[in-house]
Amino acid sequence: MAQQRYQLSRTLTKMSPNIWDIIVFIIVLAVFAAIAWGTSQMTLPYKVGRTIEISLSPWALPFYAINSVLRMFIAMAFSLLVTFTIAPLAAKNRHAEKFLLPLIDIMQAVPVLGVLSITVVAFIYLFPNSLLGPECAAIFAIFTSQVWNMILSLYQTLRTVPKELNEVARMYHLSAWQKFWKIEVPHGMQPLIWNTMVSMSAGWFFVVLSEAIEVHNQYITLPGIGSYIDKAISQANLPALFYAMTAMLIVILLYDQLLFRPLLSWAEKFDAEIDEEAAAKESWFYDLLTKTRLLKKTRIGLRFVSNIFTNTFRMFFKPRTKPINLQWQATLATTNVIFWNGLIYISFSAACIGLGIFIHESIGFAEVRHVFYLGIITTIKVIVLIVLASLLWVPIGVYIGLRPRLTALAQPLIQFASAFPANLFYPLFVIAILRYDLNHDIWTTPLMILGTQWYILFNVIGGAASIPKEIRLAVKNFGVKGTLWWRRMALPGIFPHFVTGAMTAAGGCWNASIVAEYVQWGDNTITSTGLGQYIEEYTRAGDFPRIALGISVMCFYVLLFNRLLWQRLYAFATERFTMDR
Repeated sequence: MAQQRYQLSRTLTKMSPNIWDIIVFIIVLAVFAAIAWGTSQMTLPYKVGRTIEISLSPWALPFYAINSVLRMFIAMAFSLLVTFTIAPLAAKNRHAEKFLLPLIDIMQAVPVLGVLSITVVAFIYLFPNSLLGPECAAIFAIFTSQVWNMILSLYQTLRTVPKELNEVARMYHLSAWQKFWKIEVPHGMQPLIWNTMVSMSAGWFFVVLSEAIEVHNQYITLPGIGSYIDKAISQANLPALFYAMTAMLIVILLYDQLLFRPLLSWAEKFDAEIDEEAAAKESWFYDLLTKTRLLKKTRIGLRFVSNIFTNTFRMFFKPRTKPINLQWQATLATTNVIFWNGLIYISFSAACIGLGIFIHESIGFAEVRHVFYLGIITTIKVIVLIVLASLLWVPIGVYIGLRPRLTALAQPLIQFASAFPANLFYPLFVIAILRYDLNHDIWTTPLMILGTQWYILFNVIGGAASIPKEIRLAVKNFGVKGTLWWRRMALPGIFPHFVTGAMTAAGGCWNASIVAEYVQWGDNTITSTGLGQYIEEYTRAGDFPRIALGISVMCFYVLLFNRLLWQRLYAFATERFTMDR
């Protein structure tokens, strides 16, 4: 009898919540309350032309922070959905790859300001008399600033799945669906989390543009940190900028500790090799979750749902068991190539003809020549900045990435640095340029790389950290040093990751040129020659033909840049440094 009472007591103890369950429940409840309040604010009545007052009081910042973070996480959810759809398609289908990679490069370069000028009208028409229209436009703009880097990150890891893992999939007769979720996604989980963190951080740069929309002589402000910063800059209010920086630090620290650090700790179980020298990614919140009783029981339900998700579609993705007719397959592949390439070229030609007629009737080709000249200037700026950033951050990234404990210390610092909107530092440049009468074209150029250089550093660190320990030990034992060490180990090990980072940084530079070539601080405006200045000027004026011209020319240069450089580098990286698919 006593034994039965003891067993019953132990069962009740295991089923009852402990103090850690209560703490986690309070945290989760607070997060859901913030989400509920933020979403309720998105659907308030609104008419175009009505001004939403933004208070510069520091006490308003917590509410503005909830609005901004909610927009960013909604955009992040859509970014993940698109990433898990587009990246596998580009990595596994060569015909789709030839179309999707240039498309991603172009979409990276399409300015957020240009996206807003088009989408805000469409969303306002879709949700009339509601704040949901401008809110959707802002979320879509943040989405476009986040998603491309995440797609390229997952694409690169899917192209570099080790041969051993592919052998495991074949040995266990996994379908394509099961292989993707059980082998390929875990293999790319850590790089994807890190690039998601960088994309989240980079999204802060575009919060100002997306929450303070000035287009077609209309000024729409959405409650948030971005509109708070925009008003502080327009009024040259340094204390308000300091309050905004402080609020951003607190917000970044909160979602880093409550979301990204636990995810990184959880993702450690997907490491391909165990390195005793590597420092464990510690997370107090993850440790707190492991101490709970009731919450740990949910793992059974999550595992059940996961198994259903990964196994249900097995019947639709069965491995081929019948003999393949190679001649028929080759004919079908050739037909597909001809069809899709023909469709792409016909669509592209029709768009070019239509755009040419539109520009000729609205603008004239003399101005088109001038805009192409501006594009050349901005292209030179982008190339110089990427080269200089690579020369600076590649050695530093390799040094950090090869030292696991230093990596664990440096990556959170880099994340915080990358999360700060570069335009918060623009006033310092404006003040210095005006005070010392510096050349605008030269000294505003570094502003283009301030927020995008971190893509290179993050990816180089990840690439250096992923170099197998056996290779590092072999190189060390053979005494390989100097330039031979760089040519034989370091550069081949980081090259695919570097290409991903540099490609994304270049796209970010094109986007940042919109803001960097047209800088304001109070009543002072500094402009520099370039395509970004042209687009910004006519976006503020609401001149849609010239906005379309500027964006089209920018897309042309990015596509040319992609064909001549990035596509060849990607092909070289995947062919030289990629295992079997």
